[in-house]
Amino acid sequence: MNRARLEIHCDETALDGITGKGVGVAVLDTGIYIHEDLKGKILGFKDFVHGKKLPYDDNGHGTHVAGIIGGNGRASRGRYCGIAPGCSLIPIKVLDEKGNGKKESVIHAMDWIEKNREKYNIRVVNISVGSTTQGENQDLIEAVEHIWDIGLVVVAAAGNLGPKRGSITAPGCSRKVITVGASDMVMENQGISGRGPTRECISKPDIVAPGNGIISCAYKAGVSSYAAKSGTSMSTPVVTGGIALLLEKEPGLTNLEIKKRLRDTAKDLGYAHNLQGWGFFHLPSFLSGKII
Repeated sequence: MNRARLEIHCDETALDGITGKGVGVAVLDTGIYIHEDLKGKILGFKDFVHGKKLPYDDNGHGTHVAGIIGGNGRASRGRYCGIAPGCSLIPIKVLDEKGNGKKESVIHAMDWIEKNREKYNIRVVNISVGSTTQGENQDLIEAVEHIWDIGLVVVAAAGNLGPKRGSITAPGCSRKVITVGASDMVMENQGISGRGPTRECISKPDIVAPGNGIISCAYKAGVSSYAAKSGTSMSTPVVTGGIALLLEKEPGLTNLEIKKRLRDTAKDLGYAHNLQGWGFFHLPSFLSGKII
């Protein structure tokens, strides 16, 4: 995780003590393991796969994502700290032990988030999952867009089906949500980061962030407390964490204002828009609202 923090310039000088404190982040994924870096940060938990009451993760993907967003780095003495270590996490299990899931689980999760957003002060929803089928996903997209319409910030992965055109997965293909690609996996004709246009001819992703070889929390106690994973699933929580920081700093911002600030402060990498969106996520610029 230290490399991603370095690349987006996530340091104390830029943050000025901002940690994401008080901001609730819902994480739709495989669940969460009570890692040393995540203890005391989990406000709530909902399991739409097996119906268990206590937090768990039988795959590891969700724990890794949660660590990128808000791990405090305790087990590594700060080396592998998340982007917003002061934020609160609300993990929602929608994927099983193999990383598979049903879109109905995500739809139910959206309804649960709406009912519980005030209880947990949920401001941001991280969706590092996506449908890879070519079937109809309109009901899934409508459910996610409803959460956006009631004011929450929804951040979704572009998926790893690149380099072919039109490879953005659902719900990242929604025109409303913030769709994140991997800046280091987006090269023309070879990068796996999903790219547009969508079936509705919408240019996606919206922004890119580091996603290759990101070190974060492992989900089993063992030789190491951390593991490296790659993909747009890792890029997405980098941006989500940055948004949590901004919402602590400026809690009155709307999701549309946040999306506009991402657009206005992104750094152009020189790729086509359907590969990089507006460009690279630069945290200091995003927090200040000015190109630095």
